[in-house]
Amino acid sequence: VQLQASGGGLVQAGESLRLSCVVSGGLFPLYTVAWYRQAPEKQREFVAQITGGGNTNYVDSVKGRFTINRDNAKNTVYLQMNSLKPEDTAVYYCRVANFWGQGTLVTVSS
Repeated sequence: VQLQASGGGLVQAGESLRLSCVVSGGLFPLYTVAWYRQAPEKQREFVAQITGGGNTNYVDSVKGRFTINRDNAKNTVYLQMNSLKPEDTAVYYCRVANFWGQGTLVTVSS
C-alpha cells in the first residue's frame, strides 16, 4: 500500500484548503483512511478518519470546520478544511493501517 498526500499550502486565517490522499495497492474501498497532523515541536495527532462504510470521526478541535470524504472510484480520500486557524498549521499525513503518506504542509497565517 502506498499513499500520496497533496494539497497543502499557505493560506490566511479563515480560508480553506482541500487535502487529497491517493491510495494505491490493495482494496481501497475496504480501508479505513485517517488524517493526522504534526505541528512544530508537537506530537503527531489524529485529525479525522473515514471507514470503508463511510463512517467518520473527528478530533474535537476540527469538528464543524473539517470534513473527510472519499471517492472510491479514484482511490482518494479528501480532507476539506474550512475556517482555518493558525493553530491548524502542521504537516498533514494520511494513514492506512501501518502505512503513511509523506505529508503535506499546511501553513495558516494570522
